[in-house]
Amino acid sequence: MIIRSSYSNAPVWRDIQVRAILPMQLQFLNEMAHNLWWVWNGKAKNIFKKIDPEGWDKSQQNPVVLLQNLTTERIGEILNDPDFLQEANEAYRVFKDYMSKPYDTTRPSVAYFSMEYGLTNVLKTYSGGLGILAGDYLKEASDSSVDITGVGFLYRFGYFSQSLSIDGQQIANFEAQNFGNLPISQVMDETNNPLILEVPFHDKIVYCNVWKVAIGRINLYLMDTDIDLNDEFYRSITYQLYGGDWENRMKQEYLLGVGGILLLKRLGIKKEVYHLNEGHAALINAQRLCDFVKDEKLSFNEALEMVRASSLYTVHTPVPAGHDYFDEPLIAKYMGKLVEEIGIPWQQFMDLGRENPGSHEKFSMSVFALNTTQESNGVSELHEKVSREMFQPVWKGYFPEELHVGHVTNGVHLPTWSTASMKAFYEKHFDPTFYDDESNLNIWEKIYDVSDDELWELRMHLKRKLIEHIRTEFQHGWLKNQATPSRIVSILEQLNPNALLIGFARRFATYKRAYLLFTDLDRLSKIVNDPKRPVQFIFAGKAHPADGAGQALIKHIVEISRRPEFLGKIIFLENYDMRLAKRLIAGVDLWLNTPIRLQEASGTSGQKATINGVLNLSVMDGWWYEGYREGAGWAVPAEKVYENQTFQDELDAFTIYSMLENEIIPLYYSYNSNGYSHEWVQYIKKSIAQIAPRFTTKRMLDEYYDKFYFKLANRSKELRVNDYAKAKEIVAWKENMASNWDEIEVVKLDFNPNQYLDIRDNKNIVYGEVVIDKKNMIGDLGVECVMVDFDPIRNKAEFIEKYEFELVKTEGSLLYFQTKEALNNPGTHQYALRIFPKNPDLPHRMDFAYVRWI
Repeated sequence: MIIRSSYSNAPVWRDIQVRAILPMQLQFLNEMAHNLWWVWNGKAKNIFKKIDPEGWDKSQQNPVVLLQNLTTERIGEILNDPDFLQEANEAYRVFKDYMSKPYDTTRPSVAYFSMEYGLTNVLKTYSGGLGILAGDYLKEASDSSVDITGVGFLYRFGYFSQSLSIDGQQIANFEAQNFGNLPISQVMDETNNPLILEVPFHDKIVYCNVWKVAIGRINLYLMDTDIDLNDEFYRSITYQLYGGDWENRMKQEYLLGVGGILLLKRLGIKKEVYHLNEGHAALINAQRLCDFVKDEKLSFNEALEMVRASSLYTVHTPVPAGHDYFDEPLIAKYMGKLVEEIGIPWQQFMDLGRENPGSHEKFSMSVFALNTTQESNGVSELHEKVSREMFQPVWKGYFPEELHVGHVTNGVHLPTWSTASMKAFYEKHFDPTFYDDESNLNIWEKIYDVSDDELWELRMHLKRKLIEHIRTEFQHGWLKNQATPSRIVSILEQLNPNALLIGFARRFATYKRAYLLFTDLDRLSKIVNDPKRPVQFIFAGKAHPADGAGQALIKHIVEISRRPEFLGKIIFLENYDMRLAKRLIAGVDLWLNTPIRLQEASGTSGQKATINGVLNLSVMDGWWYEGYREGAGWAVPAEKVYENQTFQDELDAFTIYSMLENEIIPLYYSYNSNGYSHEWVQYIKKSIAQIAPRFTTKRMLDEYYDKFYFKLANRSKELRVNDYAKAKEIVAWKENMASNWDEIEVVKLDFNPNQYLDIRDNKNIVYGEVVIDKKNMIGDLGVECVMVDFDPIRNKAEFIEKYEFELVKTEGSLLYFQTKEALNNPGTHQYALRIFPKNPDLPHRMDFAYVRWI
């Protein structure tokens, strides 16, 4: 028998959580902590901070964790502090008054589906601009008292936190979220047990916990599959945002779409409009089709009519490669059973996701969204044009300029992204109704009455706060990555709040061209090392863990920042998140944005900078194409000179260097007797007055209602009346049209626009007659002439104009059309005639895009 000197098995560790239990007098703090209203309300934040300043910072400004960690001693101190209790109760009164305001019932209710929501840094349900936009939108919905319900996922790991290795390599850290520490609550069922949502997948039921995020007056419901009822293959669906392979992406989009609709049904929530925020949510319309067929006993075409009439698809991606395409076997695996329930042939369903029906193309979620929604939009004026070009193959009979795809330019939630100091400044100088009427330009004009001294001192205050934060972060970073103390000390010594600070922070995708500034390092060195006019650049951002090029770019910038001539002049801050973003967009003087043209759908970081008195230097793309005002920022021209992107990069870099050297830096340093540039302050005032009010979520939300929500709700309601009578009527008309379309015969075509010229009016007048036999077709037809210019180099026809023939007579099945039209565009063009179906009940041509060219 051998007796060991030591023998033990491994310990079995189990979680135990000791939490403070607040007395009844303080329970209102817990209520406030579990509603994200505190995210954009400074008084509420101050209350939590006063409870325990050190604990507030240690919890990363998470009031739930703060309250859970209170000691009995501290609770007693709070109860014996009448001044604090009075201030806290006043904040709670303001909160309750806010929450008591009813929904605006004159506006349609909306269900909003998104893969990510950026609401607060403590809730890791976002990765970048798409999520931040969705979060801002729901906050504005709360402020505007509209009835919107959000649907998404609660991720176990969320998006990663970022650190940098000693050599500048990005390290992605996926840290599990403890749901008990988050400002959320689990949804309970009728028996007060946790509600379990059952979502039928192809091989089994997937079970979801459901969590509610209270965002002021708005509820966001998040599904979570990381529960014991699921095996590992399905538990992992909500592990990571955009994580895993294509099959995991398919599972996520199936769950968001199909599961999201089942969730609303389970909760008894019905809405008038269904808003798909990106193509990730496209499959909500597959489940809605199934529901109309099974529950309302409609045919597939009738169901499709109803689904379209109440659906909006917002696209945020300006390039086809950014959209999701799935192989047919993967779609068949997950969608096969649902398609059987819908009751249509498999090929018909696949064709709803293909630009070319009947082909073997992959299934595009974006194309499926376009085919199952009545309305769609890009997220800026320029992005509307880009989206029309990108989506034109879906409606081949029409040119991009004719498509129904519209736009609503993104905005930012002003109470969230303006700092406490900036909000106090606005509240001091603007109308008391300011937050209720943010889009009113007359209110913002009062910025011109503010003294230059006061505005400049505010800007310097925000710069000093940023510098203080950077000093703290670099000291912590030194401890983490063991950088040499001398380098850290040198960086800290170089930080200068009096220098011109230029910020660049965003997702590190290569199209955003963070490398542009480093095209000519000698020239850049002269800019940052001018002792009389110092300039410092601050970079931040994450690259997707699968994006090698983006990660290499971060490493490259970090390496350059460590060169002696750039040390402390170019700084890269790690772990870019909402907190760091807010400090940067308020603390720098100039916000830099350099995307490849037509690849920035909108962008909102520059908008956040604007509301904090920061100026923009940006390529004229996305929102800046609309936002730029001379004398309120700087713009790199929108026109692309070179097809070769390398040459274009060189030109744009040269333009930026020149603007910095000859315009921006001299303007900033043209100091007056008070020690600042009067001219720079005038730029700030003009930027605040003329740009900021145009790019808030208040304006954005109002536009969505005016352009889309009202239209969808009204038409959907009309189609639903009398057991869907109008919907059935339209479908019968479409079916008749479709079945007889190929039988149309052109009996007479007398049209030659080249032979007529009206000398008296000096106009080209075209005459023509067309006679069509529509045979057994019931509905009406139209005829129009389309004029184009053909570009032989690109082998593409460019749309010029169109004009419709007049229906002058009907004899049986014969339709007689004539035209006498003045042409408005001189020159040599090409033309063609096309026949199209006409029905006043159609929302637009693309709703039934049948075309016969003759």
